[in-house]
Amino acid sequence: MIPLPLLETAQRPMRVMALRALGYCHRLFYLEEVERIHVANLEVLEGRELHATHFPVDEEGPTTTLELASERLGLVGRADCLQRHDGSLIPYELKRGRPYYNDQNQPMPWPGDRLQVIAYALLLEEVTGQPVPEARIRYHGANVTVRIPIDEAARADFQTALDLAHRLQQLPHRPPVADNPKLCEKCSLAPVCLPEEVRLQQNDDHQPLRLFPPEPHGTTLHVLTPGATVGVSGDAFVVRQPDGQEQRHPIHTVDAILLHGFSHLTVHALRKCAEQAIVVHWLTASGFHLASLTPHAGQVQRRIRQYQALSDNATRLRLAQSLTRAKIENQYRYLLRASRQDEELRQQIHDHLQALFALAQQVPHTDSADSLRGLEGTAAVHYFQALRLLLAPHVPEVFRTHNRNRRPPLDRFNALLSYGYGLLHTAVMRAVLAVGLEPAFGFFHTPRSAAYPLVLDLMELFRLILWDIPLIGSLNRNYWHPDADFQVTPLKVWLSVQGRRKAIELFEQRLQEHWKHPVLQYSLSYARTIELEVRLLEKEWSGEPGLFAQLRLR
Repeated sequence: MIPLPLLETAQRPMRVMALRALGYCHRLFYLEEVERIHVANLEVLEGRELHATHFPVDEEGPTTTLELASERLGLVGRADCLQRHDGSLIPYELKRGRPYYNDQNQPMPWPGDRLQVIAYALLLEEVTGQPVPEARIRYHGANVTVRIPIDEAARADFQTALDLAHRLQQLPHRPPVADNPKLCEKCSLAPVCLPEEVRLQQNDDHQPLRLFPPEPHGTTLHVLTPGATVGVSGDAFVVRQPDGQEQRHPIHTVDAILLHGFSHLTVHALRKCAEQAIVVHWLTASGFHLASLTPHAGQVQRRIRQYQALSDNATRLRLAQSLTRAKIENQYRYLLRASRQDEELRQQIHDHLQALFALAQQVPHTDSADSLRGLEGTAAVHYFQALRLLLAPHVPEVFRTHNRNRRPPLDRFNALLSYGYGLLHTAVMRAVLAVGLEPAFGFFHTPRSAAYPLVLDLMELFRLILWDIPLIGSLNRNYWHPDADFQVTPLKVWLSVQGRRKAIELFEQRLQEHWKHPVLQYSLSYARTIELEVRLLEKEWSGEPGLFAQLRLR
């Protein structure tokens, strides 16, 4: 293994906002300042609007904002408001919420808010060379202003906090979750931190509160028509078809754009996607992933830790065992469930069920990735032989197959499997990039093609759940037209434009369905489940292992 130390974060200027996070939660500070993870939830956006439209003034007089920086203190920041009182400049900090009240019912600043405004006062002294006697925090939720004297106690508290911040910056792993769970409920980074999941991992009796969002914030815009172009007009993406028809999609409702085949994106739209952190993926007409545009800022630390962890053979084997067992057990459970009401079908797939059960029991006793691949391959043979038997008698013969074939698919059933797995590949890629992991560093698949090993690894958890199950259901209810939905040649079978639209509709509907996680015991959409699983994987090498690949069909 090539040793790669974590980047020296102490050499970077620290944001004053980081001290507020430090006063709130050490883990929040680490996520924001070391790992550079920032999520703008509703409260953050409302706070930004407040900063843009209000000044926290109590008395009349001119106000100004100022960029502040000090090499000696190692801090940079922008004071919300400066106002001169009695010849001295006073920094104000504007907060949308309320202060807390002491025993005498006096409004008091929250610890993080106090640290933040003290830092602005000391930065102001550094820049102007003039003493700053006090700082003020305006809490708009209570319509009160709290004054903080810049005395020796304030300076000592600031120095203590700064020293603590520098120590936390050097930690190789995230600090533990906060002792007070109430802090987590309003934290914008709870979906990244997953504090309730950590508490469950540490205590099986804990009843986790779902802080992870149940659904994606926006929708996915698929562009399939050859020659279609995505542009921007005002606050909307405009999809222009070759025949001149247009469709408008508000930018704030879109979180990803998938360009299929020979559709296009204008430079203006591409820049808007970069500014708004909207992911763009380019796919071939057959669903093969070509490239992605996604923000990468602040992901270096996470990728270094990932590389260090996945360079360890024991870690790779442990993760591969969890993954393989989950895949085989879900195959077994699905076949068992699908044949529950049909004794004849149960007898037909009996041998396959027995084989899958036995293979799952062997997984924990394997001692190499090659052994696991052998078990997985054997399981796949039994699974696909049984899967074709789940098709109802009325399903046309053209949709039946006797073996799994691909690159290229030679029949309609395998064409449907391959296209759906292509959509799944992109969905998993989106989640991997959103979490900030490197898709090229996997733990089970080997890098033998253009496909990313980590994406292929994680796909194994979702192939059955997100595509095999809805596909079998759609075939049994005659969803597919054997001619109009396919293009057939002697050497290849692939989906027509109409077939691709139907496949995307089926896949997106599945992503929006909700289910209850069997371990975490809360409900969320399958789209969110993919991201959750990627974040649980990252915890395997971030000091909080134990929850990855625990999802199972009921």
